[in-house]
Amino acid sequence: MPDIDLHQLLMQKQEQLKVQLHATDVVEHPVAKGDVGELNWQAALDGRHGQAGFLPGRYAVSGAFIIDANGATSDQIDLVIHDAHFCPLFFEAGGHRYIPAESVYAVFEIKPELTRENIIYAGAKAASVRALRRTSVPIVHAGGTFPPRAPFEIVAGILARGSSWSPPFGDSLTEALAELEPWSRLDFGATAEHGAFEVSYEEGAPDLSVSDADGGLLFFLTHLYTRLQQLGTVTAIDLAQYGRPLEANATADP
Repeated sequence: MPDIDLHQLLMQKQEQLKVQLHATDVVEHPVAKGDVGELNWQAALDGRHGQAGFLPGRYAVSGAFIIDANGATSDQIDLVIHDAHFCPLFFEAGGHRYIPAESVYAVFEIKPELTRENIIYAGAKAASVRALRRTSVPIVHAGGTFPPRAPFEIVAGILARGSSWSPPFGDSLTEALAELEPWSRLDFGATAEHGAFEVSYEEGAPDLSVSDADGGLLFFLTHLYTRLQQLGTVTAIDLAQYGRPLEANATADP
């Protein structure tokens, strides 16, 4: 069989994703446009639905609130990458999804464009999730028991149509990222028009790896997937702690 042109294959995927993200162009109402944009980013990442999604089936993608066993709740998150196999599905009410903090891999804010204000806002959303308490219990396997795993740091980022700066990922972006406190730091940013970036923090200062404009979406998706692989598996949730309010009610009202 002839060799596959990997570059051509990747660019075809890139164009498929771009078409999907530009579907908001036909929507005029700003609220509806934002809703469609969020759904398009979710569909671009979620490989369980349709051919355009990128991530494998072990990851689910939703818009949701994040909760912990104490009843604390995050801000509403536009896009959450969470465990698709072990995440309890009964935390849904009033048309809103509530995902246990233990199941979360990554959170993203979706905005029309990259600005300083939107970077700070996305950082605050990330901090509201990272501040939640995550439980962890031992995992039983065929050979015995693995000890409880320490929670990893949840990945965070911002997704947008484009950047308000020129150049899109220059000093203005770096300065905005440098304003973020450790719990608010963003790891990724991606735009449909101008490319994407990944951030590392050397001695507290942001250091950016930037894509070209043409391959930005695939740069973001492949680098994000690498980061998710490095995180491994989410912690095993202690559902008994989430069920304690039921025990208290049973005691109070026999």
